[in-house]
Amino acid sequence: MLLQFLEDLSDRELEIFLQENMAGKWFCGFSLTESTPDHTVFTRARQRIGTSLLSRLFGELRDQLKSQGYMNEVFTFVDANHFIAKATLWEERDKDIKEKYEKLNNEVLPKVVFDKQARIGCQGKNKYWYGYKKHVSVDMQSGLINKVAVTPANQTDAKGLKHVCPKQGAIYADKGYCTTSARKTSAVKGCHLAVIKKNNRKNKNRDQDHWYTKIRAPYERGFSQDPKRVRYKGIVKNQFAAFMQAICFNLKRMLVIATPFQGEPIG
Repeated sequence: MLLQFLEDLSDRELEIFLQENMAGKWFCGFSLTESTPDHTVFTRARQRIGTSLLSRLFGELRDQLKSQGYMNEVFTFVDANHFIAKATLWEERDKDIKEKYEKLNNEVLPKVVFDKQARIGCQGKNKYWYGYKKHVSVDMQSGLINKVAVTPANQTDAKGLKHVCPKQGAIYADKGYCTTSARKTSAVKGCHLAVIKKNNRKNKNRDQDHWYTKIRAPYERGFSQDPKRVRYKGIVKNQFAAFMQAICFNLKRMLVIATPFQGEPIG
């Protein structure tokens, strides 16, 4: 599973990868002449591991990083990315017309679509997509992912904060979190919400918001390479994928921050 998400491979691509790639065989403990699993094994493995167990494994890895001093939750970057579900919506639209629904919206979608947990989301005034949102919090000391959560696309960034809010420190967030609900969520956790204010706010401080934007910029660039489409159907399976992607990201990041300039590993 780790190799699959490190290399961004589908189950069938991973099957071929293990057959042809010597480094992949060595990484997974197979000898040169040993036969490797077919793609059905990987599906069954994900089902047996499950999202709940993987969540605990991700939490244990995060706790180990905290105990070693790599994460401290003093300053946290929070943001959300959109992910497009596996659907064209043309067939769904035709079914919608056949069933004589007035329009295709989030109330009608579960009745006609293949992925019944995906929703239509909106970013800004005219950027729409059908799928999910991935909410992420990143420790700004190390750039390591602290928490990750997947929700339907129509859940706002501010409401998704409750899934990834740290237990302490300051949260640096964009205008999507400039809401009363986000402030309440951060207050319950004992956090300070350093949010870029919307233009219509009377207490907007443009110099402060510009500084917040500069502070957030390096971490926003780090997530620009995230895949824009989901591989799986449903929140549970896509949450599994989000945990695996976060684990892979943290392991890659550790190669950078755990090695001093002299080239010798710490410890």
